[in-house]
Amino acid sequence: MQSETQTESSISFDEFKSQVLEDYRVAVTSRECSLLGRREVLTGKAKFGIFGDGKEVPQLAMARAFKKGDFRSGYYRDQTFMMAINELTPEQFFAGLYADTDVENEPMSAGRQMGGHFMTPSIDENGNWLNLMEQKNSSSDISPTAGQMPRLLGLAQASKIYRNVEGIDAEKFSDKGNEVAWGTIGNASTSEGHFWETINAAGVLQVPMVMSVWDDEYGISVHAKHQTTKENISEILKGFQRDEEDKGYEILVVNGWDYAALMDTYEKAGALARREHCPVLIHVVELTQPQGHSTSGSHERYKSEERLKWEKEHDCNLKLRNWIIENDFATEDQMVDLEKQIKKTVRNAKQKAWNAYLKPMMEKKRSLLKILDQVLEESANANFIKPIREELKGNREPLKKDIVSAGRRTLRFLIGENSSSRTELLNWLKDYEAVTEADYSSTLYKEENFTEEVLPSYSDETTEVDARIILRDNFDTIFSKRPETLIFGEDAGEIGDVNQGLEGLQKKFGAFRVSDTGIREATILGQGIGMAMRGLRPIAEIQYLDYIMYCLQTMSDDLATLHYRTRGRQKAPLIVRTRGHRLEGIWHSGSQMGGLLNLLRGMYLLVPRNMTKAAGFYNQLLDLDTPALIVECLNGYRLKEKMPENLGEFKTPIGKVETLKEGKDITLVSYGSTLRIVEQVARELGEVDIDAEVIDVQSLLPFDVNHDIVKSVEKTNRLLVIDEDVPGGASAYILQEIMEKQDAWRYLDSKPQTLTAKEHRPAYGSDGDYFSKPSPEDIFEKIYAIMHEANPEKYPSLR
Repeated sequence: MQSETQTESSISFDEFKSQVLEDYRVAVTSRECSLLGRREVLTGKAKFGIFGDGKEVPQLAMARAFKKGDFRSGYYRDQTFMMAINELTPEQFFAGLYADTDVENEPMSAGRQMGGHFMTPSIDENGNWLNLMEQKNSSSDISPTAGQMPRLLGLAQASKIYRNVEGIDAEKFSDKGNEVAWGTIGNASTSEGHFWETINAAGVLQVPMVMSVWDDEYGISVHAKHQTTKENISEILKGFQRDEEDKGYEILVVNGWDYAALMDTYEKAGALARREHCPVLIHVVELTQPQGHSTSGSHERYKSEERLKWEKEHDCNLKLRNWIIENDFATEDQMVDLEKQIKKTVRNAKQKAWNAYLKPMMEKKRSLLKILDQVLEESANANFIKPIREELKGNREPLKKDIVSAGRRTLRFLIGENSSSRTELLNWLKDYEAVTEADYSSTLYKEENFTEEVLPSYSDETTEVDARIILRDNFDTIFSKRPETLIFGEDAGEIGDVNQGLEGLQKKFGAFRVSDTGIREATILGQGIGMAMRGLRPIAEIQYLDYIMYCLQTMSDDLATLHYRTRGRQKAPLIVRTRGHRLEGIWHSGSQMGGLLNLLRGMYLLVPRNMTKAAGFYNQLLDLDTPALIVECLNGYRLKEKMPENLGEFKTPIGKVETLKEGKDITLVSYGSTLRIVEQVARELGEVDIDAEVIDVQSLLPFDVNHDIVKSVEKTNRLLVIDEDVPGGASAYILQEIMEKQDAWRYLDSKPQTLTAKEHRPAYGSDGDYFSKPSPEDIFEKIYAIMHEANPEKYPSLR
């Protein structure tokens, strides 16, 4: 709706007048969308509404300072901003409200997110990067309060990297780091830890970030006095204000209804952040919320009459309207005419969006009714089917579920019948369910070849080294060949990580590419997401698997869902590196894999048994686009492994298991550090004439895509899954995959079983490990008991 930013000083009065009136048109258009949107929810056409009314004018100012190549990471009320940068039309606004699954109608998420969640595409239909420098960019919003903050840090840091690291192909991503990341948040959400962690980290890193706090004094129904010390976020952040001696923030405060001051403030903030890479916080105060928090309730319940009166008087659109008239930009009559025109335009857009949303359902309804008419002629159960048909016919605005449900319920009455209409109904359901599968369940993962395998090569002179050397030298090769790669985390820089897997690499490649961070896992993860969204290939290191919990919410809600919630139109190919499994103590030996499996669908979850396998995963992932978590074995860095010759080139296949020992009596499935114990026990089992087959899972997400484990079970007829997670954790997932997806139950002569850690956290010390997690004796005795049950004569009772 707006042209490229122009400042008042660079244009004529007539041009400025035109700009002001255009801004007002956008503001009123946005407000009308909010008002009509609420009605659509209350009349049942939409499920829920959360709108940007009351925030229009400051968002116009932000849009004026926002340039091509910049990124937004925002709050779910920024509809005016999106309209102002020409990335949201009223039709698209209502399509989002109706959850239209046609991406042409609803480009923000194709109906997968509720309205108010915005984005711009970063990749084409093949997953290739668009030129982000030719567009104004918005990262995809998420609902969790302050969840946009960690990602914002990374979007800003990318500019820092592009400005300071040579050799990166930045044509589509940056102009010498001159891009600004713009964040928005509601004042109540500044109470969240993600906000504070991001604010601190951005101040330390000195990245080009402009953070807007929309302050209307409430968080849903809760006043600021219950949210923020001194009821004022900029007041308590004064210690972050930069000065001549110390770097920090530029903190600006501006009234949200003051158009001229807002334009000046945002122009200043954007120029400062762009030029100096200084973070800026803009506290936009005296904002209103004319319709309350959302359609779930009315703000009259919790706001006083005085507050409601004040909000009407200080409505930013009203203030802008009065300012326009007072400055002779337009007359009262002209404003009335403009407002009438806008209301008509928005009403037409609403109806157009509803018709477009309803059209494919009406077509499907008609096609199904035609089939049901034929069914009624041919079926012996016509009396039972007729009410279903009449119910569907009478539904004037059917949802997809209404139509599919009618077809499926009809099918129940055709059991045993063999008619052409039944065949036609089955084909109709099959075709429509394929459509709805694409509408609601596609693009969780990108389609890509993740099973490529390039074996490590060894010469006759190959020596064994500490395993961490293989990781270190492989990272060295990666960073030498790929200038867009970088790694960061606690102790990752100067000392080369706590296990020396990055030893000496900061000195070689510089602190921008191999860097230390503060103790702040959530924003380490956020740095990675934001930089990955801007074309870099970051590796975010979380020191221990136990501490992945600090950033799990962001991994689950943001990173893992990004490709899905944008229907394949944004990507963040971040690699998250951590180390875990068996060591010493509650907080350094966690194996919470079951939780990760539940929460990280949309990512690869990789559990290499040694550092050569881990290095192969890094090499593989850097050629892929799906984010991944790699869990290195914490007790494996000092074990000896052969040094490959083809560092940076060998690849560990994802989703493929590896058989480490063949056997005929029982299939043993495990991964990570516990696998080494399983291998040891498998050798010992030979002493009692038990020939065990040992399989390394390697990859939990995806899992055994070639179904090789069932081939082993078909041979051995017995299965034991050994895992150091809690009961019902990863072992239950593995067992379900093998039993249900691979149908291994068909070949079993014994009950499939699992052997896991105890349900408590592992106790400290070697004894704690022994008595908390599966020990060699536990594994041996479990396997022997299975064989005793199968053949008690050959294997007499052990205990």
